[in-house]
Amino acid sequence: MRDDRGVTVNVVGIGGSLRTDSQSERALRIALDGAERAGAKTTVITGADLVLPFYDPAEPERSPAAYRLVEELRNADGVVLVSPGYHGTVSGLVKNALDYIEDLREDSRPYLDGRAVGCVAAARGWQAAVNTLTSLRSIVHALRGWPTPLGAAVNSAHVRFGADGDCSDDQVAASLRTIGLQVVEFATSRV
Repeated sequence: MRDDRGVTVNVVGIGGSLRTDSQSERALRIALDGAERAGAKTTVITGADLVLPFYDPAEPERSPAAYRLVEELRNADGVVLVSPGYHGTVSGLVKNALDYIEDLREDSRPYLDGRAVGCVAAARGWQAAVNTLTSLRSIVHALRGWPTPLGAAVNSAHVRFGADGDCSDDQVAASLRTIGLQVVEFATSRV
């Protein structure tokens, strides 16, 4: 989205699992579709892009994938996070990626400071989905981000995402797109 000054909003989507085209990755893509419909440029970091060495603050060298993740986040105006619920919380894959945000601590905009962050959790069951969403929102607060007013806990026992980008529940798809839109609306007011 370009604002009155011609500035384009940049939204980075992070999430998914090691399974290519997983349900959580498909949910991420729908949320980013909402951001794109609002005019944002989006970047997806998912699956194999998240296979990173364990974050070690004492080790200054970064793998190419970790360097890309940090640079994309450094340049992001907004973020969408989607995690599968693993035993009632954020997956290790997503949590490790979020730990790399520590590399932004010395930036003029440290961590996720001043950025809207849409949070989505997908799990087979309400308890895991809701707990995972709560964990994501808590992590965003700790990283100085602004969780969007709307977050989504998706129970994959009741909702399915198709390979073509469709969702078996129109209300869930609309909520995911609204999360992407809210990220862009907030970012537009801040850039």
